[in-house]
Amino acid sequence: MGSPILLCIDDRPEQLELRKAALESSGFCVETATNGYAAIKMLEEASVDAVLLEYKEEGMDAEALAYQINQRFPNLPIILLSAYFEMPERILWLVDEFVMKSDLPEGLVRAIERVTRRTAIDEAHALAR
Repeated sequence: MGSPILLCIDDRPEQLELRKAALESSGFCVETATNGYAAIKMLEEASVDAVLLEYKEEGMDAEALAYQINQRFPNLPIILLSAYFEMPERILWLVDEFVMKSDLPEGLVRAIERVTRRTAIDEAHALAR
């Protein structure tokens, strides 16, 4: 398996570029989207291994976007990023991992490794059937 391909979604381009650079220096391939609509379009056109979703988004909020991703791409892991310690339960049910921004970058790298490892194991089990 090659480097995981990630889709980072954040409505602040400067934060998006910083996160992209940090993740690429950790060996990941990174695509970016500045809103939920662009993210859905990218997911329809390209294959990614995980989505990194910023909690506070303009336009389509993170909960609505996570719901859309789960409906349209049910096996695609979602990692939620936030500076907020407490999150609504309903959004935590929609994502695979939750990472506090205070835990960046190490916590994010570990979360990416966990979700991509789980996905690879699930795919291997499906092929074995």
